[in-house]
Amino acid sequence: MYTGLFHFHSFWAYLVLLVVGLATINALAGYFTKRSYSPNDFRISLFALIASHIQLLLGIVLFFKSPKILWFQDNLDVGTIMKDPLLRLYNVEHPTLMIIAVVLITMGYSKHKKKLSSTPKLKTLAIFYTLALIAILLMIPWNQWF
Repeated sequence: MYTGLFHFHSFWAYLVLLVVGLATINALAGYFTKRSYSPNDFRISLFALIASHIQLLLGIVLFFKSPKILWFQDNLDVGTIMKDPLLRLYNVEHPTLMIIAVVLITMGYSKHKKKLSSTPKLKTLAIFYTLALIAILLMIPWNQWF
């Protein structure tokens, strides 16, 4: 079960990266060109929200099933995790920053719906989705992908 879930989480990460990147570029382009907010903008940002939440759920399940996560072992020495860069990445940094990225996407999506005109809607999406994309790009374990 773990192996299949791990591969699906890795595959889905490509989709999340693509969709969040597309939503970010779309929001930035819309904001800087001052175009009207359209149903397409809504769909793209919604799909990025849904894809990132699915990825978060997969990641949470993996967090409790992965042999790379040491938090649930007996006689845990937190210093061991924090001194080893790879263990720290999987146990602390990756989960924390990915949760922050999903929170940013959720906040941006939620806040943009409350705006009444196109420019503030696109600006809100652009800011929050750009920050989320940066967080995602910083914490992808690239050495595992390639």
